[in-house]
Amino acid sequence: MGNCLDSSAKVDASQSSLINGTSKISSKTSNSSARSTLTVPSCNENSTESLPTPRSEGEILSSPNVKSFLFNELKNATRNFRPDSLLGEGGFGYVFKGWIDEHTLAAAKPGSGMVVAVKKLKPEGFQGHKEWLTEVNYLGQLHHPNLVKLIGYCIEGDNRLLVYEFMPKGSLENHLFRRGPQPLPWATRIKVAIGAARGLSFLHDAEAQVIYRDFKASNILLDADFNAKLSDFGLAKAGPTGDRTHVSTQVMGTHGYAAPEYVATGRLTAKSDVYSFGVVLLELLSGRRAVDKSKVGVEQNLVDWAKPYLGDKRKLFRIMDTKLEGQYPQKGAYTAATLALQCLSTEAKVRPRMSEVLTDLEQLQVPQNAAKHSQSERQTFSQSPLRKSPMRHHRSPMNLTPSASPLPSIQQSLRAR
Repeated sequence: MGNCLDSSAKVDASQSSLINGTSKISSKTSNSSARSTLTVPSCNENSTESLPTPRSEGEILSSPNVKSFLFNELKNATRNFRPDSLLGEGGFGYVFKGWIDEHTLAAAKPGSGMVVAVKKLKPEGFQGHKEWLTEVNYLGQLHHPNLVKLIGYCIEGDNRLLVYEFMPKGSLENHLFRRGPQPLPWATRIKVAIGAARGLSFLHDAEAQVIYRDFKASNILLDADFNAKLSDFGLAKAGPTGDRTHVSTQVMGTHGYAAPEYVATGRLTAKSDVYSFGVVLLELLSGRRAVDKSKVGVEQNLVDWAKPYLGDKRKLFRIMDTKLEGQYPQKGAYTAATLALQCLSTEAKVRPRMSEVLTDLEQLQVPQNAAKHSQSERQTFSQSPLRKSPMRHHRSPMNLTPSASPLPSIQQSLRAR
């Protein structure tokens, strides 16, 4: 989460990814998850409770959907916040692994009960009380399979903690950009993209629209089956109401993911999230970070570098993740790249709605299911040999593409914290 500044932009090099159980998160190891804070002149299973705005702090904290924990309870749940319980670290503070009773939600002995992730804010961190409260406000009312579940919170003295469901596969960022034994295959990348799209679509189409405002790879968490869930709602904002077309607000988000018109004017719409989604799709396609200072020239900005290749079937392979070793359907990759390009249009009005993005992404899974059915039929009627489809034997990364980048003047004003 970020905070507002009175003058020029700052980049908080902290990681927002949390609740993960695979690797420790350090602000020093990421090139692209920095949250930038700029000051710009104001210009069924799924459920959404009424989201009245504003609500008082007392109303937010009295939500029946989340438990109020005592600080000592969370100390016991995390073994006194011991270093070996640490899951991640960022500008906001630390995330610890803990255990609670599945029914009473009381602290349990390590290794017993339900595993949770406990996020403990640093008193001097960038994620202040206001954003902590925003997260309780939204996740205390919004429930969807593709949103991380907030179990409870603690507010005691200067202590601010949040208790979430534990996500054993960690963040998408870890799987895409950190060295590991196995890269994400195409089918898994598509699955992650679809899950994240469902989460955003749910927020955008809610009766009281919610704009996520900080969509990026480190905020997409994965469960044991690689189902994606959106986390970190500290920057979430209520969408425009009535005849308003946008919300005017201070520009906050992450450098490389924020939509150019939002960075330039402070005018926020759901299409700002769509742009950010396009950047993440391009990361899934290429295996590269949105911003990578270790590269030279135009390659530092993923959108700028990839844009010339996205609409060309013959050149698309040049930006595909080499870790996939060509194991992806060329037609599916081009379709996904075209979709990303639409999401990254410089004109917000031209970008598709998230519900439309979701529909297109789900179509990419259809050939895989059809291929399985076809293969089963061939085993039964082996007399009639069929020509093998590359999609039946090759899996490749999810892909999409961008076509706009943050304004140069804004990029130059960013400085690393």
